[in-house]
Amino acid sequence: MEIDRIDHVVLTARDLDATVAFYCGVLGMRLERFGEGRLALAFGGQKINLHRLGDEIAPKAAVPTPGSLDLCLIVRTPLAEVARVLAAAGVALGPVRRTGASGPITSLYLRDPDSNLIELAAYD
Repeated sequence: MEIDRIDHVVLTARDLDATVAFYCGVLGMRLERFGEGRLALAFGGQKINLHRLGDEIAPKAAVPTPGSLDLCLIVRTPLAEVARVLAAAGVALGPVRRTGASGPITSLYLRDPDSNLIELAAYD
């Protein structure tokens, strides 16, 4: 077996409106509606499907838990510009040097409305 890429992940949220506002308003993702009233946050060639806590779609994680995600997203926008946007929103932590899947990265961290840790990074 050979895995090619991640297509989507599922994020369990307490408040879908606050989650959509954060990911679309602060991070610039696009809201997509699909299926029977389902929501997803799209960016690049990926998406994050949303589940409301207590109203998850089956099959689901064994213990769907808001605030348990630690997600690294690679940005195309220069990191200095990303840092200015996040500072204006009062949400940035960093920069910090890390190692990504393909080498050294510089990362900024922030938390979403459920306190999930979101890492915005650029390769050096």
